[in-house]
Amino acid sequence: MAEEEKKKTAIAISYNVEKDRAPLVLASGRGPVADEILRIAEENKIPLYEDPELAKLLSKIELDSEVPPELYVLVAEVLFFVYKLDRMAEKRERLLEKMREKK
Repeated sequence: MAEEEKKKTAIAISYNVEKDRAPLVLASGRGPVADEILRIAEENKIPLYEDPELAKLLSKIELDSEVPPELYVLVAEVLFFVYKLDRMAEKRERLLEKMREKK
């Protein structure tokens, strides 16, 4: 395997149902740039989803461009994963709040 292929790849995507026609590729990078994308995501508590093959496909898309229709299903899986994590975090916060109120 070529050294370039071994480098970590990270992609940041965004999708606003109310204003975007399709998910957008916001950031893309390999090696140190990928590390920086991941660091920023972790600092901001943005969920991470690992799929090297999807990352490879998305890395070919220009920044601030829409994800092509042929990748919609794969990206929808990522967005659903993030949605579920967000809902779980909200439930956890509500539960913690109720527990604090009972003290």
